[in-house]
Amino acid sequence: MRLLRLKSALLAVSALLPAAALAQTGISAAESSAPVWPQPVRAAKSAPNILLIMTDDVGFGASSAFGGPIPTATFDALAREGLRYNRFHTTAICSPTRASLLTGRNPQAVGMGYVANWATGYEGYNSAIPKSAAALPALLRAGGYSTAMFGKSHITPEWEMSASGPFDRWPTGLGFDYFYGFLGADSSAFEPSLVENTRPAHPDVNRPGYHLESDLADHAIAWIAEQKANTPDRPFFAYYATGAAHAPNHAPAAWLAKFKGRFDKGWDALRDEIFAREKALGTIPADTQAPPRPATLPAWDSLKPDQQRLYARYMEAYAASLAYADDQVGRVIQSLKDNGTYDNTLIIYIQGDNGASAEGSFDGKLYEQSPLSGVKEDLARSIAHIGDIGGRNAYNLYPGGWGWALNAPFQWSKRYGSHFGGLRNGMVVAWPHHIADAGAIRSQFLHVSDIMPTLLDVAGIVAPDVFNGVPQQSITGISARYTLDQPAAPSRRTTQVFAMAENLSLYKDGWVAATKPMVTPWERTPPPRVAVENRQWELYNIDKDFSEAHDLASAEPARLERMKATFWAEAAKAKILPIHSPDGGQKGRPDPSAGRTSFTYTMPITDIAESAAPPTVGHSFTISAELTTGNGVIAAQGGRFGGYSFYLDHGRPVFAYNLTPANMTRIAATKTIGAGAHRLEMRFTLDKEAATSGGNVTLLLDGAPVGGGRIPRTFAQVISHTEGFDIGQDTISPVDPSYSVASSRFTGTLRAVTVKIGG
Repeated sequence: MRLLRLKSALLAVSALLPAAALAQTGISAAESSAPVWPQPVRAAKSAPNILLIMTDDVGFGASSAFGGPIPTATFDALAREGLRYNRFHTTAICSPTRASLLTGRNPQAVGMGYVANWATGYEGYNSAIPKSAAALPALLRAGGYSTAMFGKSHITPEWEMSASGPFDRWPTGLGFDYFYGFLGADSSAFEPSLVENTRPAHPDVNRPGYHLESDLADHAIAWIAEQKANTPDRPFFAYYATGAAHAPNHAPAAWLAKFKGRFDKGWDALRDEIFAREKALGTIPADTQAPPRPATLPAWDSLKPDQQRLYARYMEAYAASLAYADDQVGRVIQSLKDNGTYDNTLIIYIQGDNGASAEGSFDGKLYEQSPLSGVKEDLARSIAHIGDIGGRNAYNLYPGGWGWALNAPFQWSKRYGSHFGGLRNGMVVAWPHHIADAGAIRSQFLHVSDIMPTLLDVAGIVAPDVFNGVPQQSITGISARYTLDQPAAPSRRTTQVFAMAENLSLYKDGWVAATKPMVTPWERTPPPRVAVENRQWELYNIDKDFSEAHDLASAEPARLERMKATFWAEAAKAKILPIHSPDGGQKGRPDPSAGRTSFTYTMPITDIAESAAPPTVGHSFTISAELTTGNGVIAAQGGRFGGYSFYLDHGRPVFAYNLTPANMTRIAATKTIGAGAHRLEMRFTLDKEAATSGGNVTLLLDGAPVGGGRIPRTFAQVISHTEGFDIGQDTISPVDPSYSVASSRFTGTLRAVTVKIGG
């Protein structure tokens, strides 16, 4: 071996040697002239293209493929060509499911025990995916794949989301060659806050027909075509994570019209209809029994006509958003057929990253931001704005009763890691020439962490023990490839632990032990928190009781105690402990702005992430600008559904504070500013330095007051969970509807803008 290395070294330098010296090495001229190039990694010849699709907040009983009321033609077509899985499980909420999907581990094992924007300082919940859990795209790329992601990410720590990074836990840092989508929990489909790779992207949202779902499809189609044009023999992995049907349920007007009147019967009738269709389709066993409606959820017939009209409209928008998103997925799949790659593409389509949501509680929300801002919506105003639902001027979230209906036949909903209403989602797998019984149903017990090992399996890639020099955690996912050609094979997963928002459960050998939820989504007054050790547990034999309708805790107390003990053992291994409220453990969170009280900007700059913006929530603050006369925005944070803006309107200084569109305060100066250079200032002094406190605004021109007013209430938690901080323009959507994004660009000169925090 040493002689071979020596000969290789001599060959490398032989081209530099004179002929006489070359002769002395004993290497012939023919040998020395043969160049050796490093070769790119090539995927296995049998490796298929992979298209992994995931929607958002979709219940088991929502899509038509599983018996639901919402037509999902693309999902249905794939189900006819492939397989439907009726015992596939997520984690009950967004970020943990997505992290588990991409890492092949339980979510707490990779730090994603709750949503990334509500992380806590415990190892299983800090939202920082470790390098010891190399993600699926990185392993596929190392195995010769091209990789790209489109849509919702929601797995990057908030304090790493600014333009300064670090970018290790952005999609491109996790192994995607290309990313086009959004980093947070959700975004407007008409005015989305987008990123392309690591830079903000601003599509032309004013072009006719713009919608985020069609934009994502356009980018996915173009990327796949480009990959195949440049490297036709290299397989691709495309992760298509549409934001539908998470709030806001936005859809084109023509699609909203398709569902007008379709849900006027209400959620009780809808759930009954879904349940009957599920049995007829065979997506649930014929002997399944339906749990009763929760006592705290009002019966549809008990509602007033105006409530029914409003709530039905919310559901129409939800259905339209999901159906339209599925239609756009269809365009991507059609492009595969058009370019000849479909026959060698494995498609996994997961309908929902958790169960349907009940976060809209009793009345739904015209603006999802209302509870984040600490305000209660007025039902009469929502009814008056019913025409906005589903469109650009609303950020709507349906009432929780619809979530209960769409999770049929199961109990509970998103956030409930204890019951299948939050955990079980429909999945379809299609792979031309690899499925003998097309259209069949598979009932093996699967978990979202099984997706990664399944895809590595079909790609012919073995997960390494060490990746990029870092020893790797064990992958807890189990390849489900065996289910493709073994319909009667027993489940290889015999145990799975679940924990979400203090709702706990354990699956083991056909049984489930689960904590009874402390609070339902429809509690008028939430009960006090019950200590974990005092929670009531339920027990279900899910091999005989598909829907968890019959609690056997009192009939089999010994079994329940054994399963509880197993839960705690598995929870410790999975880094689920300590069980705690998402509200706890946030003190000391990393903060790019920690200790800063003064922020100065010497040129226009946009899209500064909230984590790097001046921290004004709960604080008095001052904005001062050295400028020459012009019009437009000096500084703004947030957008149409929440934020503030300091701007000049035809030379008149204005400060707008948009708590929500229903709670807008606009304070204008009593005079316009003259031509030339000036110092303009806005002082906002809170009554007390605390979130939600009201306060007084003073506008000053060259040190002299020129206007003022009062803002009765301020933000409770965040300014905007979707839009950032801007200097010299208000991007994405306008804080104040009196101007547009285009007209917001400041026309004068901003020499310096300073924001100071504190009284």
